[in-house]
Amino acid sequence: MKPLRLMFLVWLGLFFVMFMAVPLYAVLSRGLSPALIVEALASPFYREGLLNAFKIALVTTCLVFLIALPPALLFDRYEFPGKSLVNGLMMIPMILPPFVGALGFQQIFGHYGVVNTLLGAFSLGPVDWLGGDGRFYAVCVIEALHLYPILYLNVVTALANVDPSMEEAARNLGAGRWRCLSRVTLPLIRPGLFAGGSLVLIWSFTELGTPLMLGYNRVTTVQIFNGITELEGNPMPYALVALLLLFSGGLYAASRWFLKGGGTDGAMLMKGAGGRAAKSLTGIRGWLAAGVFGLITLAAGLPHLALVAMAFSADWYGTVLPSGWTLLHFQGALSHEIVVPSILNSLKYSSLAMLICVATGIPAALLLVRWKSRWTPVFDLMIMLPLAVPGIVIAFGYLGMCARYPWLNTLFDPVNNPTLLLAAAYAIRRLPYLVRAVCAGLEQTPVVLEEAARNLGASRLTALRRITIPLIAANVVVGVLFVFGFSMLEVSDSLILAQKAATYPITKAIFELSQVLGQGTSMACAFGVWAMLFLACTLGAAAILLGRKLGSLFRF
Repeated sequence: MKPLRLMFLVWLGLFFVMFMAVPLYAVLSRGLSPALIVEALASPFYREGLLNAFKIALVTTCLVFLIALPPALLFDRYEFPGKSLVNGLMMIPMILPPFVGALGFQQIFGHYGVVNTLLGAFSLGPVDWLGGDGRFYAVCVIEALHLYPILYLNVVTALANVDPSMEEAARNLGAGRWRCLSRVTLPLIRPGLFAGGSLVLIWSFTELGTPLMLGYNRVTTVQIFNGITELEGNPMPYALVALLLLFSGGLYAASRWFLKGGGTDGAMLMKGAGGRAAKSLTGIRGWLAAGVFGLITLAAGLPHLALVAMAFSADWYGTVLPSGWTLLHFQGALSHEIVVPSILNSLKYSSLAMLICVATGIPAALLLVRWKSRWTPVFDLMIMLPLAVPGIVIAFGYLGMCARYPWLNTLFDPVNNPTLLLAAAYAIRRLPYLVRAVCAGLEQTPVVLEEAARNLGASRLTALRRITIPLIAANVVVGVLFVFGFSMLEVSDSLILAQKAATYPITKAIFELSQVLGQGTSMACAFGVWAMLFLACTLGAAAILLGRKLGSLFRF
């Protein structure tokens, strides 16, 4: 084996053993105790939490399919006014973590919120939208409005790779429009449906921030979060995390079977030689098609708009719009003792995570694309595994790892200085995005250029540094943008691993501000506006550089 390849393999092996295998072992070795599992499943409290998490995942995923599939089909098949803008608009929900958007959602549907104010004007309210079962559906709607771009991007990418002659043949044989869609198109794009649908299913099943912010405590993730303080003396949180991991794996396997038909149809996805000729929609039909995207964008953007309005409002109570405007919340947020340090902390954690991902992701992509072996499929699965393992499991695993092995507790110091743990958690969670982006660049870069450099006497490392890396620089930049941007706004890892105010990152600071009585919620919204603008710039730059291929980053 070549020395450079061996060095990369050793580095990647050590990285995954330390920051993936050991944390998972720390959780499973304690949490998979038969007695603990039986106790957790026998408890009505914990059983209700698992059932609610499962119901949230199913309802959210169904909503996401309803929201994302029709516009993806419209985008692929038709030309209509504003088509060049709709992909950017459909990305709007991703510029804000859903738990921050929950603040705006509460302002819209709260007891004295916008909707009840409008209903009261017609003597139809108020309605307790967020009480009882309403809180459950609020969690599902908020998560669906945040996650639908993942499925949308995957479906658009999959449709672009379908040979249109397959559908034309079905139409020529007498199949109607709907029969062609259900019997030909959807089976052909099952890999895309599986890639997006599985990620949405697992993400919503293990989401912590949204139910925590809405006060929906009867769900497993919040029960785990509330049990962190008892980590040393109570092993039940380990059992809940282990159950969460097992159920996530089961949901992944079930969705794979349901959407991929037991592994078939993957070979059916093929790219047509000429691509699909989109049909032009004119007049009212064209504007109706554009209106579909506008309606979805408006619904998804309402929490963001409410968040911005709350950040600038002097008073917003029992009215449709704020009764006054002010900048004091921004001033108060910036002057709060935890805000500026949290920005600096997030910059530090995210920058370190970005460096780790670059040092790990580029070698991983080279091993997957350029230096293939019989172990490549296994290695690819290992790289993508962090997308299937919930963030709350990884974060909790780091705490369990440090509690189990005292020398690691001394090295990483999770209580007083969790910098390395947070950076590693961010990196392992976002590494698949960078690897996918770099793999896409390598697949589009002719290998003959590197071979020519080798034939002229350049070493493998020199060819990599002088030829390969410059040619895939745009893809590396896209991956780095995703790693840095999403690390800055990572929720589960931040809420669990940052335990002292001096080490809070941005998302933990927003959560803590939202719990402060009085002006705390408004200051949290002001802080959230900055976070929203930051991630919007990140996603905009990535969309410009990758275009339709942006959906490939959300595959596993």
